[in-house]
Amino acid sequence: GITFTDEDGKKRHPLILHLSPSGAVERVIYALLEKAAAAAKAGKPPMLPVWLSPTQVRLVPVAADDVEYARTLVPRLEGIRVDLDDSGDSLGKKIRNAEKEWVPYIVVIGKKEAGGGPVNVRIRETKEQVEMEVDALRKRIHGETKGRPFRPLAEPFHVSERPIFRG
Repeated sequence: GITFTDEDGKKRHPLILHLSPSGAVERVIYALLEKAAAAAKAGKPPMLPVWLSPTQVRLVPVAADDVEYARTLVPRLEGIRVDLDDSGDSLGKKIRNAEKEWVPYIVVIGKKEAGGGPVNVRIRETKEQVEMEVDALRKRIHGETKGRPFRPLAEPFHVSERPIFRG
């Protein structure tokens, strides 16, 4: 990827670097959103490419007792923007919130998953719900994002610590 040297002499990746025959950054973002709108019109869930999604994986514990186990999965998802919905909301509301935010992969963690086996993964693109090992999920996402720039999560890891905007 493209790097520059900052004032401290550290190599950094630019936040936005744009050179495109299609025009300004706004046009590229517009094209991505237009593609998502077309997908929605065709009955598919709208989404950004996984590598551009602000949150790539949302960990959703079924109950408060499952939060600690969910935290143990984070190191196994290295190189992926992952967050944890530790709010007191119901399971259904946690999943709806993740879907409203276009999170590509929602991992639901309950008693069965806390036993250490496969986890339940909701895949936004295909609307599938599958069981898979955490390492298989990591490999899948790394495959989808290979060759693309990676930036860490820009928001607080815990969903409960994020600001809520109401209108």
